[in-house]
Amino acid sequence: MTTAQVETKQFQAETRKVLDIVINSLYTERDIFVRELVSNAADALEKFRHQSLIEKIEFDSHVPLEIVIDGDDKKHTLTIADTGIGMTREELETNLGTIAHSGSQHFFEQLAEAAKKDVNLIGQFGVGFYSVFMAAKSVRVQTRSWDGGEGWEWSSDGGGTYSIGPCPGLHRGTKIIIELKDDAHTYASKFTLERIIQQYSTFVPFPVKVEGKKVNTVQAIWTRSKSEITDEEYTEFYKFVANAVDEPLYRLHFSADAPLAINALLYVPKENFEVLGMGRMQPGVNLYCQKVLIDQHSENILPEWLRFLKGVVDSEDLPLNISRQSLQDNALVVKLRKVLTKRVIKFFAEEAGRDADAYREFWQTFGIFIKEGVTSDFEHRTELAKLLRFESSASEPGSMISLDEYVGRMKDGQDKIYYINGPSRVAVEYGPYVELFKKRGIEIFYTLEPIDDFVLNHLGEYDGKKLVSADRADVSLPEPAADADPAAAQETAEPLAAAVLTSLCRWMKEVLGDRIQEVKSSDRLVDSPAMIVNVDGYMTSSMERILKASGQGEAFGMGSKKDMEINGASPLIKKLAALREADPEFAKDLVEQLYDNAMIQAGLLVDPMVMVRRNYRILERIADGPADAA
Repeated sequence: MTTAQVETKQFQAETRKVLDIVINSLYTERDIFVRELVSNAADALEKFRHQSLIEKIEFDSHVPLEIVIDGDDKKHTLTIADTGIGMTREELETNLGTIAHSGSQHFFEQLAEAAKKDVNLIGQFGVGFYSVFMAAKSVRVQTRSWDGGEGWEWSSDGGGTYSIGPCPGLHRGTKIIIELKDDAHTYASKFTLERIIQQYSTFVPFPVKVEGKKVNTVQAIWTRSKSEITDEEYTEFYKFVANAVDEPLYRLHFSADAPLAINALLYVPKENFEVLGMGRMQPGVNLYCQKVLIDQHSENILPEWLRFLKGVVDSEDLPLNISRQSLQDNALVVKLRKVLTKRVIKFFAEEAGRDADAYREFWQTFGIFIKEGVTSDFEHRTELAKLLRFESSASEPGSMISLDEYVGRMKDGQDKIYYINGPSRVAVEYGPYVELFKKRGIEIFYTLEPIDDFVLNHLGEYDGKKLVSADRADVSLPEPAADADPAAAQETAEPLAAAVLTSLCRWMKEVLGDRIQEVKSSDRLVDSPAMIVNVDGYMTSSMERILKASGQGEAFGMGSKKDMEINGASPLIKKLAALREADPEFAKDLVEQLYDNAMIQAGLLVDPMVMVRRNYRILERIADGPADAA
């Protein structure tokens, strides 16, 4: 640059303000300046590509379209060059001397509406360029326009002035030469540069070379038509974006134009790493704007219960603030989140209908996240309910059914969906709560995970039918139809006389005291002598177990009263009524043991030492001989 021809000018006032904001407060991560400069270089290359389509360009037509990055560890300099459209002197001053114009925006305005779809411009040169001063002592920008005019150089130290002058001997494009600050020498390192490019700019649609090596080797396949992409390409991209070595369980690739322009490629892994004890997963979906990373592991675009998904979402419609680090229009973010969430739920529902075995594998691995969604995502709760799967009294062991399948098999006169929680299917089936369901042939869900009661309680109802836990005190089952299976209407043994049973219940209540709110005759027990039922319609036994185990029992009023129901037709209850008169002390031990047994069957805790001592007393009493027992 000849000194005599160099002009030194003051930055416009608004530009000086922007410089101060950019250098001191706008960007939270210094690495961002490399992303911004690469994005601007990609803009310039895209503009040249478009220009070459509409007119024949002879000047430097042999030069390949690429971005070349070189660092010099000894001189502490960084150079980023592109072979794009370049700038004239006027464009150079307009783009770098003022914030009033944007090269990309002005270019966009000149395009016809149809042409916009063919051009993927990312940034606005002026503002993104200024981020360089976070790391630069001084910057020189050498550029020559595609029309073959003179080359020019712009230079500044980020203070109040900049200089522009001729720069002969340049090829088409723009080269940015950065003298790094003392605390930014790492940006001259090949390894640092490769890391930043691979993190933020790996999908830029032009080759990005760091010291001669192409760094962006992975294609942005989400922008291509599904019919053009092979299974192998999908799998390789999954391995890249999820840092995985296996194949995904599911993949969802879709595009949408309304209400937002979206390209998304999402994967479900085969493993749930939270269950494997590796801690809570970070969100696995990255947000891009026209192939440039905007938000890695984004917490904004999908609800937390979908954090197991891996992949990318790219939207051209999201307005970004000038740092591109945060989304500016929250309403659009909410809209994006809603569109993506509904599409993912729809996909799972479709897959469940298409291949039930594959969905069962998904459910066993990731069903816990769907349940989390039911309890936390009110907006999508109804749709999520369709994805729930549980074992039931009508399903084979290990096989699960949906709420829709249950509703489709409901008995005439049945207006509720019933469920019961237990540690295993065997424990539930041999428990007292399902006896009348079996007798009347009414299907009941077996919820075998502690969280299941929370899930169904939050759901409340499905398809207009209330969800009811079988351990509630107010459960009443519809009477069997006249033409019901005779086995379901089998007769039970003759119960105790009503007066005797009422008196026995009153006495048992006195023995158990405040542990029980009421002892009453049961109309649900068939074989078992007794059971514990919850008076509180909200709190089930399994929910109480969870809260007690987590130390939240007192906060939720644990220790609240329950009812104990007894079966007046049970041989044990009949003998207890006789023992009450013949041996009151021994009868009291039996009442206490009945209570503990019923609590255990409800999955609730009892004092094991007290129960063991009582058991020994009962065994000693029995060992005395049957003649003495009565």
